[in-house]
Amino acid sequence: MTPKRSLPRPRQRRCALTIAGLDPSGGAGLTADLRGFEAAGVWGCAACSVLTVQSTAGLRSVLATPAEHLQAEVDEVLAHQRVRALKTGALGSTANVRVVLATLERHPELPVVIDPVIIATRSPEGARLLDGEALSAMRQLCARATVVTPNVDEAEALLERQIRDRKAQREAAEALVELGARAAIVKGGHLEGDQVVDVLATRSGVLSIATPRRQKAEFHGGGCLFAALIAGHLAAGPLAPTDEDIVRSIKASKKVLSRAILRAASVGDGLLVPTLG
Repeated sequence: MTPKRSLPRPRQRRCALTIAGLDPSGGAGLTADLRGFEAAGVWGCAACSVLTVQSTAGLRSVLATPAEHLQAEVDEVLAHQRVRALKTGALGSTANVRVVLATLERHPELPVVIDPVIIATRSPEGARLLDGEALSAMRQLCARATVVTPNVDEAEALLERQIRDRKAQREAAEALVELGARAAIVKGGHLEGDQVVDVLATRSGVLSIATPRRQKAEFHGGGCLFAALIAGHLAAGPLAPTDEDIVRSIKASKKVLSRAILRAASVGDGLLVPTLG
């Protein structure tokens, strides 16, 4: 008889979990996050917090997942997958923000990247991805963040102040760290200039990350992808990342995002989508 061959032992992979919205166009939200996780070398898991009607042409409407269902999604994944980092995007309701806060209370060891999505960049109907009453809960969530990644508009909403120049951008990043975040990167894509300057604050100091403004076109899903790349790098790294690990993850993610923007594709009649391949 031919001896049976034993199957090779399957390799283990670390996972990252995104809690975010479903974009039917595939450009932003959960699908962008999963691409970012894969690019960072980890397995992507996803809990859907918001159902949207949108395309690369803009956001039409949103429907938040019931909090009880979202909590069950998250608990099931955390109970059985090798999750080493969390990332959040659009959460849709105060109750869903509180689901994430409760999850972090039970899993304080997990690094978490908070992309504080409040309103879509292009929303013809004015559809918001987070109701105004949820801002207070979102500030609590940002205070628990390993990294928080607002654009200028989101930072203005969180801090209730105007950001019109680099000085105000730096002060906003520092304020988010004072709020409790380990690191805050206030993205400068919405400010004027030949360069896009992101300001990163940690408890160790502040630095600027500048990249050329590649073209005048806007992009769909770039913020989601950036935050997911950071979370993916954190999941692949040390279980207790230092400030230096966090900064390295952010810089590496920015390089990948810059290349993805250079390779941006037109997938419809709306915005371009950054692509990783």
